[in-house]
Amino acid sequence: MRYEEKAKLTAARTLIPVAILAISPVLLIAGAPVRRRYLRYVYREEAPAILDKGQGRISVHWFVVMSPLLAWLCWPTETLARFISRRG
Repeated sequence: MRYEEKAKLTAARTLIPVAILAISPVLLIAGAPVRRRYLRYVYREEAPAILDKGQGRISVHWFVVMSPLLAWLCWPTETLARFISRRG
């Protein structure tokens, strides 16, 4: 979507946290693998840029990746995964 489309940007900013809260039980249980897989999908080689200032475009993925709520809900399983990997 384009930067000038204020209604779409507002809708994305509003609905992304609602969607994250709707799937919060899944994120609390399996957040680390879900988030890792999603970030690999968003940042893959052939993927379009999530923020393209030259063309004035922003992707909905940008709001998801930058969401502190998503990072907070995935934190427990990421911490557990790091703890397990250190113990061997």
